[in-house]
Amino acid sequence: MADDLTTPSMGMVVAAMEREARTAGAFVTVSSTMAASERQSQTVRVLRSLRPRALVLTSSRYLDDERLAKELAAYEREGGRVVIVGHTDLTYDSINLDNHGAGHSMGVFVAESGHRRVVILTGGQEMRNMAERTDGFVAGLRAGGVAERDIRIIRCKVDRQGGFEAARALVAEGTAGAQAVLASNDAVAIGAMSAFREAGLSVPEDISVTGIDDIPLAGDVTPRLTTVALPLAQSGVEAIRFALGDAQAPRRLILAGRLVVRDSTRARP
Repeated sequence: MADDLTTPSMGMVVAAMEREARTAGAFVTVSSTMAASERQSQTVRVLRSLRPRALVLTSSRYLDDERLAKELAAYEREGGRVVIVGHTDLTYDSINLDNHGAGHSMGVFVAESGHRRVVILTGGQEMRNMAERTDGFVAGLRAGGVAERDIRIIRCKVDRQGGFEAARALVAEGTAGAQAVLASNDAVAIGAMSAFREAGLSVPEDISVTGIDDIPLAGDVTPRLTTVALPLAQSGVEAIRFALGDAQAPRRLILAGRLVVRDSTRARP
């Protein structure tokens, strides 16, 4: 189960799951829930009737819905295994990405590159992964000497169009004095760069732009995107290994990212 199968990052996770399962002689069937808690519980209820060997749930939201918990508990009593990729306190194997650490490393890098007025483009607080990245951005920027009053947070859809529209609105304000835009994922960053280019602004000469995830397109756009490479594929591989393996106690795995500096940022004096 996944929130949205159309996002590049989720595509990387699911593709890795499928490859890993194939090596073990298993098959992966994917259902999209769009991160709706009711739909998540309904999907588990339907899948239970098919008696799959394991269920892997991935979500950007915090998984603590009571109805979902009851469905998963019933599935486990029937002999199934549950693995969660994301945030949860449910007592199952879980894998998570260090989203706060990714944001923090980018915030520190941007601050140490001399940027002192920064805009963050991110999703709503209900998206736990984006909220953690945003908190990390702010903590890293503040640690690098950026004043809190010079950090502006703009909420937008976390896709290319959302980044484009948010950046276009920023351009209409004269970019509000921003020297850098930190996007909570690469798709938002790529959309923002497109809006800046349309407005005649140069990245990074006029404004630096960064992302998080390191989707394949991040290295192909012009300029190539500075980002934090998260081990998305590894999270998919580990999820299948957990699902097909055997353990007595719930396991918790957190995977860290790696800063990748490319051409969409420049140091400021």
